[in-house]
Amino acid sequence: MASQVFYRKWRPQTLAEVVGQEQVTETLRNALSSDRVSHAYLFSGPRGTGKTSTGRILAKAVNCLTNGKGEPCNTCSMCQAITETRALDVIEIDAASNRGIDEIRDLREKVNYAPNQARYKVYIIDEVHMLTKEASNALLKTLEEPPPHIIFILATTEAHKIQPTILSRCQRFDFRRLSQVDVVSKLTRICSEEGIHIEPEALRLIAKSATGSLRDAENLLEQLTTYYGAEVGLHQVQAILGATGDWRAKELVKHIINNDVSAGIATINSVNNDGLDLKQFNRELVEYLRGLLLVKTGSDEAVDLTVEDIAELKDLTARASLHQVLKAVKLFGQLEFGFDDYSTLPLELALVDCVLPAEGEKESLAKQPEYEFRQPVEAATPPVTPPRPKQPVAKAEPASVPTPAPPEATTTTAPLEAGSELEQLRANWKQVIEQAPEDTKRTPAIAILRSAGVKPVALEDNTVVLAFRYPYHKEQIEKEENQQVAKKIIGHFLGHSCHVRCIYETESNHLLKAALKMGAQIIDVEEK
Repeated sequence: MASQVFYRKWRPQTLAEVVGQEQVTETLRNALSSDRVSHAYLFSGPRGTGKTSTGRILAKAVNCLTNGKGEPCNTCSMCQAITETRALDVIEIDAASNRGIDEIRDLREKVNYAPNQARYKVYIIDEVHMLTKEASNALLKTLEEPPPHIIFILATTEAHKIQPTILSRCQRFDFRRLSQVDVVSKLTRICSEEGIHIEPEALRLIAKSATGSLRDAENLLEQLTTYYGAEVGLHQVQAILGATGDWRAKELVKHIINNDVSAGIATINSVNNDGLDLKQFNRELVEYLRGLLLVKTGSDEAVDLTVEDIAELKDLTARASLHQVLKAVKLFGQLEFGFDDYSTLPLELALVDCVLPAEGEKESLAKQPEYEFRQPVEAATPPVTPPRPKQPVAKAEPASVPTPAPPEATTTTAPLEAGSELEQLRANWKQVIEQAPEDTKRTPAIAILRSAGVKPVALEDNTVVLAFRYPYHKEQIEKEENQQVAKKIIGHFLGHSCHVRCIYETESNHLLKAALKMGAQIIDVEEK
């Protein structure tokens, strides 16, 4: 006999063997023992939770030749025929590939025939939500007036896509995702029977990665044993899953708590240079940050970690505020790697956002001198309204000259408008980011513009000049896709299209020199 894959070999054969669905199996067992079986059932729930297996067990139970107390005997000829999928009266249909009206019409014709050998003819229709509207309507007619010898078992992962009229004619059972404890218990039993030696931590990691699907966990276990043999260690499971190892995530969390940007970026890039999956690394990081958050809020019992790890988390929480931890969980938990799965930029930006506002913003402002200019004005030129002295950048105000006659409306010049727009950008930079178009709010560009150390410093012929404190951010925003987003965000605020030019912060001194060449005068220098 050919070998079977684990999920088929270890498929439950009685209701008692179905893992983690007691609310379903107990109800079905009571219905069988009291001979109150319905003509139609709907089993809904995530993949790999036992829906189809339970349907086959129910088919055996209603047709078992020695049926006792609701469970199939699995020894009579009928039970064995159903187990081996050779029973003519148990028909399984995949609605994903047989979803049309013709297939359901054929089914409607055949249901009128009596069973060949069994007591009931059982139809198990998997992924029933995939049926077309016409096919669903045809099935509905059969469900409304079923022959007494027919039982329908409909299985689906998306019950909300099924017509309400079909739902109302079925007894519905919702299958839940399996807990890690239940999955580990089943895997432990399989390993014991198959002679597989595997570390408990490795089994827990398999169960965790399966996200409640026993079939996924069994497939992964078989994959591991096929590759590594009967001896499987934790590091081998991590290699198959593409996991980076908890130490990387822990190391980065420590750098976040210590506000150490350079060390954190070094860790991120070392993970990338080793060819590890950045998405998987971020998942591990978020999971560890979640543990940190739970420990910080006094919910240690909800953390699925070792005693040593929890002790390490408690040591970290002593050095971190709740606000700091919460911010880190939000920033890394919302990361999207869509535009480039292999780019470290999303992780680096989240790290900088976690750290810089706490340590760098006020310090950088304190190092910047504030210049005020007095612009010479000819008699025919109207005075220029002085900017509000709020930002550490060059400002201009008219020289002390005789006040000219009030200008006519036609004497308003373009430089006045440009100066006003620049002042609006400076005074409302936060609003520029917050009011960005919806299609730009999940882009790397807006994350860069939101970072500390980015500010508009000049407006030259419809080109907004942005100064960057960090060369890395300047290089990233100068990429074509990020340039387009930046122009769209700033143009949206200004109400017209514009260009964007990027400079490094130390280059902004040339603006002072240019203003002086134009005849401006420094009237004050304020160190903040």
